[in-house]
This record gives sequence, structure tokens and C-alpha cells, in this order.
Amino acid sequence: MSIEENKAVARRWNDEIWNKGNLAAIDELMASNFVWRNAPPGMASDLEGFKQYVASLSSFSEVKCVTEDMVAEGEKVAVRWTWSGKHTGEYMGIAPTAKQTTMTGISIIHIVGGKITEEWDEQDNLGFMAQLGVKAG
Repeated sequence: MSIEENKAVARRWNDEIWNKGNLAAIDELMASNFVWRNAPPGMASDLEGFKQYVASLSSFSEVKCVTEDMVAEGEKVAVRWTWSGKHTGEYMGIAPTAKQTTMTGISIIHIVGGKITEEWDEQDNLGFMAQLGVKAG
């Protein structure tokens, strides 16, 4: 696939999965042997673990994920993003706070034959959890 086609997959990944929480799009966009290289503790690093994590984000309303930058080379696309949402349901054992939250990060997705086979993430989880009132320590 061309770099532009891979970037189109990345745009759809952002819109369908992170903006809309569309679980059906996961099966369309991601390979069955997908590996999530930075799965949160206690979460499987496979496709099912990824689906569980995306489903957990239904704890947030008014979700918006903005692609700030996108760079592609070969089969990899790097996306710098800003995710925001209002915490309206229980999330990872944290009762709803009704707080507006924001998280920034960078994801690198590996695309083979139009399907995402791997994803690496770096994001500000500490800052995100602090917004929910969780104290480090």
C-alpha cells in the first residue's frame, strides 16, 4: 500500500475508534494477529485486550480525538494526538467525576495490507489520572 493509503487507514483509525468508539471498526481496521505494544497493566496486548480498552472509554462522553500531526514512512504511520472527554461513568475502578479530561500522546501504527498489525503508544497517563483525582504514590 502507498504511504497515502496508510495515512488514510490511520485517519480512519482515529475517527472510528478513538472519536466514535466504534468497536466494529476495530475488526475492519486491525489484523486478527494485532499486537498492542504498550497495553496498560492488566490488559492483554492482543486484539481482544485492545477492544476491552476501547470499550472502557465509553465511561467518557463528549469524546474528541484530534490528530495534531501525522508522519508516514513505508508501513508505519506516526500520529501525535490530543484526546479529550468528560468522565461520566466508572473508568478503571474510578467513580464518575464529571470532570473534563485531556490526554496527549503519540502512536505509531504498523500497517500491512491495509490492516493495523501493531501499535506503540506514548501518552501522559500520569497527567490524565491526576485530572481524575488519582494521586501518585
